[in-house]
Amino acid sequence: MKELEPRVFVVDDDRSVRTSLATLLEAEDYVVETFASAAEYLARVPYAGPTCLVLDVQLPGLDGIALQQQLAQEGRIEQIVFITGHGDIPMGIGAMKRGAVDFLPKPFSDEDLLSAVAKALARSAENQRQRGEVVESRVRLAKLTPREFEVLRLVIAGLLNKQIAAELGIKLRTIKTHRARVMQKMGVVSVAELVRLAQKASVVPAANGPKGS
Repeated sequence: MKELEPRVFVVDDDRSVRTSLATLLEAEDYVVETFASAAEYLARVPYAGPTCLVLDVQLPGLDGIALQQQLAQEGRIEQIVFITGHGDIPMGIGAMKRGAVDFLPKPFSDEDLLSAVAKALARSAENQRQRGEVVESRVRLAKLTPREFEVLRLVIAGLLNKQIAAELGIKLRTIKTHRARVMQKMGVVSVAELVRLAQKASVVPAANGPKGS
């Protein structure tokens, strides 16, 4: 599937600020959309590609900090760069603790903003890559039969084929067949790869792993 291009959203109630920021960002070949309020931004369908939200703290109605909190509650993952003429250190620290990429007091330099936006988009792209891997691992997991899933959990718990056969009460060659199918369906060639993929899909190893000597 074709990757979506990065996009920058600017939310500021000052038209001149919106215009100047859009001009700056478009000069760097970013696709930019601007909004005068948090409500306007929330009315837009969430963008599926890498996203940076350049967000003013002081806004009419819902302010920037409240918007950050609402987006988090909705499970949205826009990467936020705050801009403000009225911020203070505690406010900035709080915003960063909640996941903001940067907190820039006005006036800020073009270089500082562009650096923060680039960092935000890189983080957004990485988050999407990781989410994509989780989805893909769960798609592969869904291909397993219930017995194959049992075998997978025992394999990632560290059991050998003969131990799995004893645990499940079935023949060793049957376990070998199940294990081969698990590896094939999960698209891996080693136990280490299988463990990593299972972790991404939040699969818990079977409790009855190998006992210490």
